[in-house]
Amino acid sequence: MRVRVRLFARLRDIVGAAELERDIPEGMPLRAVWQALIAEFPALERYTPTISGAVNGEYARLDARVQDGDEVAFLPPVSGG
Repeated sequence: MRVRVRLFARLRDIVGAAELERDIPEGMPLRAVWQALIAEFPALERYTPTISGAVNGEYARLDARVQDGDEVAFLPPVSGG
C-alpha cells in the first residue's frame, strides 16, 4: 500500500523534502513508518523519544494502523512561548 508522509521543521530539513511517498506493508503501525524513515535517514533517530504523529490530519498514537492512501505526518517537539 502507498502512503504520503509529511515532515515538518527539522525533520523536513534532515530529509530534504516536506513530503515523501512510500510503499509500506498492509496494516503497518505509524511507529513502523517512522522506523522505516529512520532506516533511510538515520539522523531522524534522535527525535524518536519526542516525536508526534498524525494520520489524515488528526494526531494519532504511534501504534495506530495506517491504511492505503493515508497521509501520515511526523512533527518534532515545539518550543517557544
